[in-house]
Amino acid sequence: MKEVVILSGKGGTGKTSIVGSFAALAQKKVLADCDVDAADLHLLLNPSITEENEFWSGQVAVIDDEECTQCGLCQDVCRFDAIKDFRVDPVPCEGCGFCSHICPVEAITMKESLSGHWFISDTKYGHLVHARLGIAQENSGKLVALVRQQAKQIAKRDGLDFIISDGPPGIGCPVISSLSGANLALLVTEPTLSGIHDLERVRGVCHHFGIPALVCVNKYDLNEDNTHQIENYCLNQGVEVAARVPFDNTVTEAIVQGLPVVEYSPGRVTQEIESLWQHVTRALEQ
Repeated sequence: MKEVVILSGKGGTGKTSIVGSFAALAQKKVLADCDVDAADLHLLLNPSITEENEFWSGQVAVIDDEECTQCGLCQDVCRFDAIKDFRVDPVPCEGCGFCSHICPVEAITMKESLSGHWFISDTKYGHLVHARLGIAQENSGKLVALVRQQAKQIAKRDGLDFIISDGPPGIGCPVISSLSGANLALLVTEPTLSGIHDLERVRGVCHHFGIPALVCVNKYDLNEDNTHQIENYCLNQGVEVAARVPFDNTVTEAIVQGLPVVEYSPGRVTQEIESLWQHVTRALEQ
């Protein structure tokens, strides 16, 4: 079993479109959407949910009205202004637990909160593990780890060869959680100044954790000077540019139809993505 995670450094580079195409091209795989803050792979794969589970994480303070003497100490010390009129507002409450420690009558307890849900679904391309983090909830890195764990269990159970993970943008905790322990990272970038900058940052994260990486320049022909700059950077860093995918309106048309572009159109974009998947499989075999 080999795991490849597709990262982008920033949003909007076409990462999910490429993951959807990989889902159509790969055999004996399970899919994982690790972008739990803004999951969108399910929009392309049209999954049928077979299992739904709650994700409990983090804490929120709860005041026992019968025990509370209304001394007001908790309201005075809460720096998040989460306690008013001896009631805890769960939205601004950060779950630090300080109020529960200073309450003289121990009327405040910390309880776990429902932070989101995670799902196992069937698609025409195989199993998909995905999740939805609640509004204003934290611990997305912990939820990412749970999604990956479930995907690995399915891969072991069914004897699958690949785990294909759609990673979150940026370089924060969810990215680290989706990257650690993976066999390969595919970095999808675009020939813009922000794309170049964020490619450098996410490649640095891969290098820090010792994860080998490939680069795909999506919409490379929008600015070929910037594409050459990306290729020179990759050459100096010893990172292979595995594909240069051209800009094509058929990608948008495929998204509107709810299909991976490799199933929608047999054009040049499809050829480049098919070649990219071959590069990825060869890299995973090394």
